[in-house]
Amino acid sequence: MAADVSILVVGAGPTGLLLAAELWRRGVDCLLIDAHDKPLAWDRATVVHPRSIEIFDALGIAEPLLKSGVQQRLCRIHSNARALGEIDLSLCGSRYPFNLGVSEEVTEAVLTDHLARLGGTVTRSTRLVGLDDRGDHVLATLESHGTETQVAARWVVGCDGHRSTVRTLAGIEQDGHDIEEPWAVFDTTIGGWPFSHEANYAYLDEIPIILTALPGERWRVYLRPSAEESDLVADASATLARYLPEAVFTEVANPTRFHCHTKVARHYRAGRLLLAGDAAHTCSPVQGHGMNSGLQDAFNLAWKLALVSAGHSAEALLDSYEAERRPVAQKITASGDEVDGAQLLRDPAERHARDAVISGIFANPVTRHQEAVAEAELDIDYGVSPIVMGARHDALAPGQLWPNHVEVRPADGAPLALDALAHRPGHTAILVGGAGADLDQLTELHRAIAGHAGGAMIEASFALTALGTDAEGFAAIDPDAAGRLGVGGMTLFVVRPDGYLGLRADERHAEALAAYAARLGAGGPDSRAG
Repeated sequence: MAADVSILVVGAGPTGLLLAAELWRRGVDCLLIDAHDKPLAWDRATVVHPRSIEIFDALGIAEPLLKSGVQQRLCRIHSNARALGEIDLSLCGSRYPFNLGVSEEVTEAVLTDHLARLGGTVTRSTRLVGLDDRGDHVLATLESHGTETQVAARWVVGCDGHRSTVRTLAGIEQDGHDIEEPWAVFDTTIGGWPFSHEANYAYLDEIPIILTALPGERWRVYLRPSAEESDLVADASATLARYLPEAVFTEVANPTRFHCHTKVARHYRAGRLLLAGDAAHTCSPVQGHGMNSGLQDAFNLAWKLALVSAGHSAEALLDSYEAERRPVAQKITASGDEVDGAQLLRDPAERHARDAVISGIFANPVTRHQEAVAEAELDIDYGVSPIVMGARHDALAPGQLWPNHVEVRPADGAPLALDALAHRPGHTAILVGGAGADLDQLTELHRAIAGHAGGAMIEASFALTALGTDAEGFAAIDPDAAGRLGVGGMTLFVVRPDGYLGLRADERHAEALAAYAARLGAGGPDSRAG
């Protein structure tokens, strides 16, 4: 049976919006539905991490997001009336070395506008109420204004939050637990504030609070309230007064209490049903990874769904989505639990020991750098994925993020960042000749590899050389930059659409490229195309 739509995406939060937009960008028709009759006017999520900003940049929509938010380069951590240290995102290595403070509904608006420009839209006031997997398609029952309709889709992706209907109907269980201690939040202005507004401030006192900068010199205050019916402003004021007795919360808005969960779906796929974002994983808000991780889910899944939908890859390719993204969810939920527990310590001796550990982390240059990279979500490595190939390398290994901060200079153009070469919907082959390369061999190999460009797997190819631009079609790369990539002679890199390195070949380059394309087509090393 021919499906009515290739992909049904359930839930128009940031994850669903980005997924739908990426599918439309690749020419895959999808239906995006949401139960709400209009976008939310306010949502408590606030921080957009550097890796998420890089994704927006890759899509050409970083500018409106940046204009809407406030840059947060630092996060300063306090306890017992003193500063313990700070996360300095200038150390993270991103060209966007800051978090962005912007309320989630603004992020959604930027993505909604992007989706509309690509020809997509959100079908609102529409709930998923039933799913029937019929082998070659899924029959979805939708309800809108009391009327039920049915839609046949080749694939259904649940981006519908912690209480996901897709996950429930798929029968996918979750591992994890509810977080017993409640959270609360409110927006405010702080009178008498003496410090920079371009930072966040965490206070690990008896009533923990986190001040997150928002535009207009506003703040979003997260806290663990002292009691079920306590005054939230009074709670937060009691902690802040230990540090800034003159500071006062004014113009308070949106006071809200909420509960959180540490849970990860046992599977991200059940037949033709997939999960992403909060439907797949939920974590403590203490590190701000929830929405950001969902955006990376969507960016990882979209290109794979597009290849499968077009018949270029076997369905087994979708299993690599869980293989890559579920370990990330397990990592951030475990980290969130650890920080959440440390935040709530009550015993003075335990709090003293915690503070000593935190101070030690930020006093050590190595661990201080690691904290910045983790905060930026730039420490994700898909090296164990079934669809990456090539030997591990200390400089840049398969499964790692393709670097920025390296410039190349085309023979007839201005310098551009190395990662700008890889901002395409498809895979990009980049051949780099180091200081020890033979220019004639490099030219011959480039011609052979360029012949693969324009196909289903490799969209474009580029050749860079540290030997100058004497060869036609080559751009110059600084010898030191080639060295930082671990290139001595000739190395072929294939960068995936999500910016991660799919293949590194330091020898037998053309053969390695053919093997990589075959692996993508089969969906993995042991798969059989179907």
